[in-house]
Amino acid sequence: RRDLLEIVDDRDGKGALLITSLVPIGRWHEIIGDPTLGDAILDRIVHRAHRIELKGESLRKRQTLTPSSDVTNTTEK
Repeated sequence: RRDLLEIVDDRDGKGALLITSLVPIGRWHEIIGDPTLGDAILDRIVHRAHRIELKGESLRKRQTLTPSSDVTNTTEK
């Protein structure tokens, strides 16, 4: 949590910071485990953030359901 705060603080106002997570923002305080550090981290991230929430079925799940006979081998030909 202190390392994450240091990274976020270093990038604050200086350039882009890309964060990906499977954890919803509402659970970050719980995951970070320290309310003070959680507030500091989220304050620096959330106010300028562009959030993109992906919805729908996982592409990995869809690929595992595809029969191997439907997959074409591009190395042949």
